[in-house]
Amino acid sequence: MESSTFKVGELTAIIGDNTAAGNHCAGYNGIWHLTHESSQRNLFVPAYAGWNLEHIFDGHTNGSPEIFYEPRHAPMTFQRLSEIEAELYQPPTPTFSLESWTRFKFVEPHYIDINFRFLAHQYVFEGNYIGLFWASYINAPLDKSIYFQDDNLNWAQLCTQQHNDESTVRHIDDNRQLTFSPDYGDALFRNFSPMRYQLPFFYGLFNKHIWIVMFDRTEGLRITHSPSGGGKNSQHQTTNPAWDFQFIIPDYQVNTEYGFNARIVYQPSCSREMILNEYQRWINISNR
Repeated sequence: MESSTFKVGELTAIIGDNTAAGNHCAGYNGIWHLTHESSQRNLFVPAYAGWNLEHIFDGHTNGSPEIFYEPRHAPMTFQRLSEIEAELYQPPTPTFSLESWTRFKFVEPHYIDINFRFLAHQYVFEGNYIGLFWASYINAPLDKSIYFQDDNLNWAQLCTQQHNDESTVRHIDDNRQLTFSPDYGDALFRNFSPMRYQLPFFYGLFNKHIWIVMFDRTEGLRITHSPSGGGKNSQHQTTNPAWDFQFIIPDYQVNTEYGFNARIVYQPSCSREMILNEYQRWINISNR
């Protein structure tokens, strides 16, 4: 089984691994499909996915799509654990020997809780850091921006002008400079916005709905945007943006488990006050 459909509360979703199925392209894993009961339109580009584990990087090892997009190409399995839970498992990958587990848990009425954990099995990351990157390919929204709170806790809006243009927003305390070899090539995770975020969440608007992504930490977390990462949409005569993020582990140790927790909210659009309340309520629950 490469995927399964979940109907919990107000949400209908398909969680799947990186194999092809029907109109779904090979290589794209995570949330293949997500709709709210008030709209039948898929939040994600139908051929691609959301919460797609896209890159494992060290700034030095590259040279082919199989390396640059290793999580797309390396074997991955899907398991339906219950009516509300699923897990993606990727054995140690060919190049970076990174093993990972992604668990999705649906919580009524409109939440998806995600736990990601991983192990590095060899000291093969030449930059002495582990970089992980997730992409969510959004299905031709009217507003391609993502929103977050900046270093002064004012609401900031990021809609980059083009791919690889000031694409990554770091936390106010994140001053780590990652090393890259001269021939590594350009990437979203190499280009930085002058803006900084303070609280570990962001949101985007999809027609009359809102997609909120919240994390349980700021350390290592970077928020990333592309106005066209999901390609073109001929029906709507526009591009599909990518609302992405990264997780960086410097000075890593082998056979040591790392990871994070996140919560997705997908519901009808709400006020910013309600967004802050959602974040605070989840953090309070997580810290119990």
